[in-house]
Amino acid sequence: MATAIVRSAKNLRNLHQRFYFHTLLTKCRPPIPSPTIADNIQHRALPLIQQAIPFGIGFQSFAADQRFSSTSTTTGTVQSGHSKPNSEGGDKSGDSNQSKSDTGKPIRGGPISWLSFLLLALTGAGIIWYYDKEKKQHIEEINSASQAVKQGPSVGKAAIGGPFKLINHDGKNVTEKDFLGKWTVIYFGFTHCPDICPDELQKLAAAVDKIKENSGIDIVPAFISVDPERDTVEQVREYVKEFHPKLIGLTGSPDEIRNVARAYRVYYMKTAEEDSDYLVDHSIVMYLMSPKMEFVKFFGKNNDVNSLADGIIKEIKQYKR
Repeated sequence: MATAIVRSAKNLRNLHQRFYFHTLLTKCRPPIPSPTIADNIQHRALPLIQQAIPFGIGFQSFAADQRFSSTSTTTGTVQSGHSKPNSEGGDKSGDSNQSKSDTGKPIRGGPISWLSFLLLALTGAGIIWYYDKEKKQHIEEINSASQAVKQGPSVGKAAIGGPFKLINHDGKNVTEKDFLGKWTVIYFGFTHCPDICPDELQKLAAAVDKIKENSGIDIVPAFISVDPERDTVEQVREYVKEFHPKLIGLTGSPDEIRNVARAYRVYYMKTAEEDSDYLVDHSIVMYLMSPKMEFVKFFGKNNDVNSLADGIIKEIKQYKR
């Protein structure tokens, strides 16, 4: 009896020790995760899949995927129990997964492609071409504006012209009323003028013919002497014949010439005398008078035949509007 009791006590002591060591090992060793429902399904379905899919076609990749899934599940379970020791391993696994995912993505091109560079070059060339074109056009406008004679807006009427009383080259007394109803161009000069007066009267005669030919307008050219002491009626008559058959020569007494010159704002003065031969310095201007004997415009020495004729035609057309 005593022997049976002692044997029972030893068995209890051994059992107690085994339980103690088992408990100690359980605390020191990480727990073994129990198989999940997904694992059971995978292990049960694996033989059926092996029968349906030949081993040489895709089974290895399928098994690898299964192993990857089970490994991920196991890793997640282990990390939940031991998060701190596996944190570095998890980072490495994340980096490897990130690199794999980046490898599969398409590589984007740089910020400047050949097409964008070509468009940029074409745009730059277009801007340069447009700038050069505008610059040339602006320069041409400046040149044309500097060469063209611009007429400013007229304010009122110039106080040029007025009544006069003179003698024509036929010896008849004439006044401004004898020119009413006709377009008249008046030039002041003298018969002993060496060069300027003949040149201006030839230009006037040619312009009168050109105006008649181009527009059909009749112009009456008139020559008024500023040298009454030498320009007699006979002298004036012989002088005007040399230029145009319609040219009317006018002269008069010194007072009459002074009055008409003052009315038309004409300057004239004798130069130094040498043996009764002298010159007269005077204004070189042609006056366009309307059919009412009103001043319209004057033309200077810088006009040639064409510009004089065109200018007179232009003024007449504007006057008739």
